Order: sequence, then structure tokens, then C-alpha cells
Amino acid sequence: MAPLTLSSLPLFPLGTVLFPGGVLPLRVFEVRYLDMVGKCHRAGASFGVVALAQGSEVRVASAPEEQLEPVGTLAHVTQLEQPQPGLLLMQCQGEQRFRIDHASRLKNGLWVADITLLARDAAVAVPQDLRHIAQALRQVHENLHRRSPTAPIPSEADTQYDDCGWVANRWCELLPLLGPLKQRLMSLDNPLLRLELVADLLAKTGIDAGDA
Repeated sequence: MAPLTLSSLPLFPLGTVLFPGGVLPLRVFEVRYLDMVGKCHRAGASFGVVALAQGSEVRVASAPEEQLEPVGTLAHVTQLEQPQPGLLLMQCQGEQRFRIDHASRLKNGLWVADITLLARDAAVAVPQDLRHIAQALRQVHENLHRRSPTAPIPSEADTQYDDCGWVANRWCELLPLLGPLKQRLMSLDNPLLRLELVADLLAKTGIDAGDA
């Protein structure tokens, strides 16, 4: 089966990386995104979140030219409110990853791209020697929920603590990793390898996952 491609997908370049299944809160105030987000929300359509390899989230005269990372993640709006004119507060959910085949910027500054959707992570059970990583993630989520019941963490119905890709993605969101490293981890097609690298990072940062 040929990979699914999409044309003229609107993009939201950010200084962060969105992982599939992740939750991303955003404050939207630039004109180029206000209209795009409103249209996507009304149509129930997705847009693409892509990390900036160079440039600033907000257009300023002194900022370097925007350059986009080659792999991003589809996102759909799950919550949206407008507390005042010219400001949207929204929450997005990460979906499927994609590769940018061709990107262009419209006159209003909005990026659009022709993309190819990447395969979703294969379902790979967390191996015995990495189960402490999954258990530690569960404990971190429980602690966060106790401290802040409104924290953007997965609901119990959405948790997959026995799946390599899901566990790796959630750790990548929690760890204080530099953007380029998060981008490389998100771009990996092998979920077991991603989890193994996360386990190495936990060890190198001095975090004892068994006692997280």
C-alpha cells in the first residue's frame, strides 16, 4: 500500500516537539494562526505541528529566517476558548507523524506543506528489563495528578504503560531534553529503540527510574 500523502496542510511551527498521543496547550494570538486554528476547529480538521530548526515562534524583524524540521506531528484541537478578541487558548492532541515533502509560506506568513504520513508505531510490548521504566512513568503521572489535578497528563483510559512507543513518548515529554534531541527521538521509527534510548537518558541524568 502506498503511503498516504496530503497537500497544503497548514503548519504551526513551534520551539517544541509534539509527540503522538501528547497533549499541547497553546496561546494563539498571531493573525496567521488565529484564522487557521478557527477554520480547523470548525471543520474538525487537523493541522501540522513542526519544530523550528531555526527562527522564532513569533515573527520579529530581527529573528533569523524560519527553517522547519523535516518531521512533524498532526494535531487536532480538543479544547478551545477565546477569553478576549485576538486571543485563543487551546489544547491539542498529537496524532500521526508526517514527513514534509515540500513546504511553502503564504503571503500572510502561514506555512503550508505537502506531506507523507509516516507509519504509526508498531505495538511492541515493554520487555521485562525495561518494565521499571514504565512503572516509574505511572508513578510520575500519579504524583503529578495528586499535586495538580488539572495537569495535562493522560487519563487512565488513554494510558498504555505496556507499550514501548507510548511509554517512550511520555518520558520524552517529561524529561528536560534539548529540542534537537527530542526531535531525533520523535523521528525514530523503532519504538523499542526509542524506549531503550530513553532508559539510557534516565540513567545518564542520574534519575533512578526504579524510584521515580
